[in-house]
Amino acid sequence: MSKFLKSTTLITAFALTASPVLAEKFGLGRAALPEEIAAWNLDVSPDGSGLPEGSGDVLTGEEVFAEKCAACHGDFAEGVGNWPKLAGGQGTLADKDPLKTVGSYWPYLSTTWDYVNRSMPFGNAQSLTNDEVYAIVAYILYSNDLVDEDFELSRDTFLDVEMPNAEGFIVDDRIEAEHAIWTGEPCMENCKDSVEITMRALVLDVTPEEEGAEAEVVEPEPVEEAAAATEAPDPELVAAGEKVFKKCKSCHQVGDGAKNRVGPQLNGILGRAAGAVDGFKYSNALMEKADEGLSWNSETLAEFLAKPKKYIKGTKMSFAGLRKDEDIAAIEAYLSTFAE
Repeated sequence: MSKFLKSTTLITAFALTASPVLAEKFGLGRAALPEEIAAWNLDVSPDGSGLPEGSGDVLTGEEVFAEKCAACHGDFAEGVGNWPKLAGGQGTLADKDPLKTVGSYWPYLSTTWDYVNRSMPFGNAQSLTNDEVYAIVAYILYSNDLVDEDFELSRDTFLDVEMPNAEGFIVDDRIEAEHAIWTGEPCMENCKDSVEITMRALVLDVTPEEEGAEAEVVEPEPVEEAAAATEAPDPELVAAGEKVFKKCKSCHQVGDGAKNRVGPQLNGILGRAAGAVDGFKYSNALMEKADEGLSWNSETLAEFLAKPKKYIKGTKMSFAGLRKDEDIAAIEAYLSTFAE
């Protein structure tokens, strides 16, 4: 008997004896204990039934997400490399290359909660507490502009969240509508007159990078000659700011060769008028502030970095904000070392 047949026979025998009736007949196994059933009974329905006790707010979720999720999904749920993007993509579902995220595609919040609870973090599934799952999901919702920064997710607030694509799915009626079409003998050869390539994997952004290829990394270089004769910032504060800026690097660049990315390049931001970087498409909300005369100085930048969505309602910046005054001061010192 081949190894394949032996394996198949063993699997079949195991499946049969797993049945309660056959298990009793063959004297194998036992009935599952209530706590064992509960450990597997994790499903959450769209109406919120099945949710456990617990809660989590956006700011707590930001911290948990940064620790347990950001390595793959980015600090702002924007995705890293070909790891999934969890935020953005609104209005792209009809595009040739749609961006399907929690905010643009998923119809039910229960799908998000259930998946995070069952499968995340990658490689350490089901290690999160209920409160951590609630907090992470709250932060993902915030990253998609679906809730405010003071939102707390729980069983009581679960149904308060409206998913943008909730009406984008239809009931699967293929068993009634299509079953009759696919009955009978299947076609096994020459089933189509012609075969055409309609899209390549590169367009779909699923083609892995070539082995050995190194992505270009733009390292920030302190500017030696400042445009204005100002006092040099504290080197220790600048160094601290460089560490804090890691939260910003996924969207913004500074230094020689800095380019616009998800956000504008930040060279020379202190003293610059808002919305003034060439080639970057700012939000309407920020441009309205620019028309009112907003410019970036220590005061305005600090207020914006503390609570971006409160300072400019409607901003595209998904970052929740820096909670510590010392981090804001360090970022300012670091940015001051980069001239226009």
